[in-house]
Amino acid sequence: MSPGNVNIPHTALYSEDLAPVPVAGRTWNTWNYAALWISMSLCIPTYMLASSLIDGGMNWWQAILTIFLGNMVVLVPMLLNGHAGAKYGIPFPVFARASFGTRGANIPAMLRAVVACGWFGIQTWIGGFALYQMLHLWIRSLAVMPAVFPASFGLATGPAICFLFFWAVNMYVVYLGIDSIKKLLVFKAIFLPLAALSLLYWAITSVNGGLGPILTQPSRFHSAAAFWTFFIPGLTGMVGFWATLSLNIPDFTRYAASQRAQIKGQALSLPASMTLFSFIGVVVTSATTLVYGTTIWDPVVLAGKFENKILVSIAMIAVVISTLATNIAANIVSPANDFANLSPSKISFRTGGYITGIIGILIFPWKLVADPSGYIFTWLVGYSGLLGPVGGIMIADYYFVRKQELNTNELYQPQGLYSYTNGFNRRAMMALLLGIIPNIPGFLSTIQLIPPGAVPQWITQLYSYAWFVGFFVSGVTYFIFMKSYQISSTSNYKQEVNYVSDR
Repeated sequence: MSPGNVNIPHTALYSEDLAPVPVAGRTWNTWNYAALWISMSLCIPTYMLASSLIDGGMNWWQAILTIFLGNMVVLVPMLLNGHAGAKYGIPFPVFARASFGTRGANIPAMLRAVVACGWFGIQTWIGGFALYQMLHLWIRSLAVMPAVFPASFGLATGPAICFLFFWAVNMYVVYLGIDSIKKLLVFKAIFLPLAALSLLYWAITSVNGGLGPILTQPSRFHSAAAFWTFFIPGLTGMVGFWATLSLNIPDFTRYAASQRAQIKGQALSLPASMTLFSFIGVVVTSATTLVYGTTIWDPVVLAGKFENKILVSIAMIAVVISTLATNIAANIVSPANDFANLSPSKISFRTGGYITGIIGILIFPWKLVADPSGYIFTWLVGYSGLLGPVGGIMIADYYFVRKQELNTNELYQPQGLYSYTNGFNRRAMMALLLGIIPNIPGFLSTIQLIPPGAVPQWITQLYSYAWFVGFFVSGVTYFIFMKSYQISSTSNYKQEVNYVSDR
């Protein structure tokens, strides 16, 4: 991509993919961003996000309110970080250079990449299990195959075979290149809304009395204290759901025709689409309790209970294809580029994709989605404690230290305004560490690596607020550290105009 009206020097930090989008090339309007978020919100994990809250004890309106509040919270850093992308046309890794340094920016990029690897593993497990749900209807022996993996793995042989097969399909698509997935993305955009509405229709027609009995199911919390104990980490998990995108949103807003376009598009669509699709998940999950006597929070497991083999097979094939499309587009492209950015001469996009795939297996995704407590308390809250500090630092730097003024040319200079000490801003590194440390005891307690009572309870309880704690601790300490540094004004560096106004 040509840098257009800015003469960006072609240094080791420059590439065509990372170059600023010229003003003439920024054509995304409000509806482009609305469509983007509607498409990204309509996925199986969004459904599971809502249904996991129901399975955890919330009633329908408590679950919906929690999701809505979480998305309103994460919308704030989404819009704040998106401003730099829209103004200067730069992607996330380049934006991170301003605060972390030209080499230090690889650290937040790697944190984001590892989280994307986790999402890749979860989506691959969902697709593989959908494949298993279809095949075992026709090949009954698949469900009773002898155990191969240790009991501690919690992985039956039949689902494991389907998971590894679907993983191999994903890796084959990486080998072919991402252009092969374009038509599948169109299919996903058409199929998933229809599938969601079909499940909603099933829930309403399967329960005697329709929505009435579903929406009158009470909360299973017997006290306010029990509710708040679940609500706080639940809200943090909702924020964590889009914590990755709240960092790398400049990758999308760099194409905005104006600030107004990206702000209105995101503000109107993100909370609304997430809440609407989550409502379907809440209704259907609540209906399973009435129909089957137990809560089924995984839509793939639910579809497997239907009696018509042909219907189940069609549904599962559609889930597999749509999950494949989502996985490649959302969870392979970004981390593959992040890994490749570590050493462009040695790590290609394809190799980066393979690294993503391997890490996606090593996180044991089937355990993360096996129960709602693991999904929310371990996965969503855990990684939010890593990404919250990064967001706090980037926002503090852009708005309070630099007053929204960046020098585009210098972002691509190995030795320049943003190189700090050997390419690392040590103040950002220290602030990042200080934001992560308070959440470590609670995380170790949650995964049972330290016994209860080993540290004071108030310290472990900070983990329930992981994203918030990390965001504010790192943001405030970074601002304090940088006051003593006082940045050289960007006006000391000549740069050509290449940004859109705040119109």
